Amino acid sequence: MYNTGQSCCLVERIYVHAAVYDAFVAAFVKEVQGLRVGEPTDESTYIGPLTRAQQVKVLQMQVADALAKGATLLLGGHAISDRPGGHWFEPTVLVNVNHDMAVMREESFGPIIGIQKVADDAEGVRLMNDTDYGLTAGVYTKDEARAKALLAQVHAGSVYWNCCDRVSPRLPWSGVRHSGMGLTLSTEGITAFTRPKAWHLRSV
Repeated sequence: MYNTGQSCCLVERIYVHAAVYDAFVAAFVKEVQGLRVGEPTDESTYIGPLTRAQQVKVLQMQVADALAKGATLLLGGHAISDRPGGHWFEPTVLVNVNHDMAVMREESFGPIIGIQKVADDAEGVRLMNDTDYGLTAGVYTKDEARAKALLAQVHAGSVYWNCCDRVSPRLPWSGVRHSGMGLTLSTEGITAFTRPKAWHLRSV
């Protein structure tokens, strides 16, 4: 939820193995409860206003849609109307979500997350790939080999093991599906900004 959820490579949805799901959700909610909403220039603030008024309506729609389809709201879920100077929305956590819900299918671009329980790695990978987007994806596990095996199956421009939302000038930055065409960064990205000349030569 950094930058109030307004980042192109933000974590949009989370899939958690059933064996650790309850503990993860409890820890996650506790963490989000500690995120301070306030003036962006205040060093203690983590959640500031949204950049566009329209985005508040998008988040309200996603929450309403999820609840109507059986989700459970653990935290937040509402616009903050009593705070001046911007467009505000509470940090929001939804569980009992699925891919029939907009919050798990569409970009939110705000401080909202859906957490879905999965039975095994195969279900997790299937759901990660069930999207119109593909900028970044991450896997958290102590097992490096397991992480690499999972990430090799994920259709995304950048993948992460035990981290997320990082950019390196040495690595290409690209997306698949509706997350963009072409790439930037790395030698491949620099080459994309060059203009080669094609020579068609034929001796007679």
